[in-house]
Amino acid sequence: MVELESLVERMENGEQSLEDSLKDFERGIALTRSCQKSLQETEQKIQQLIEKNGKDELVDFDEE
Repeated sequence: MVELESLVERMENGEQSLEDSLKDFERGIALTRSCQKSLQETEQKIQQLIEKNGKDELVDFDEE
């Protein structure tokens, strides 16, 4: 996430060449896919733990 945030910040500054911006964009896409895959795997593990404990009902996460 830190690397992704850094890429976005560099691109938003607009001081890079088009070629460097394209490379950063491609890297950002790869990082986003990696984060999504990790999130999906974590969600699956949580679902398995919930089912293992006999609770099939998911509740929303409260970020407070």
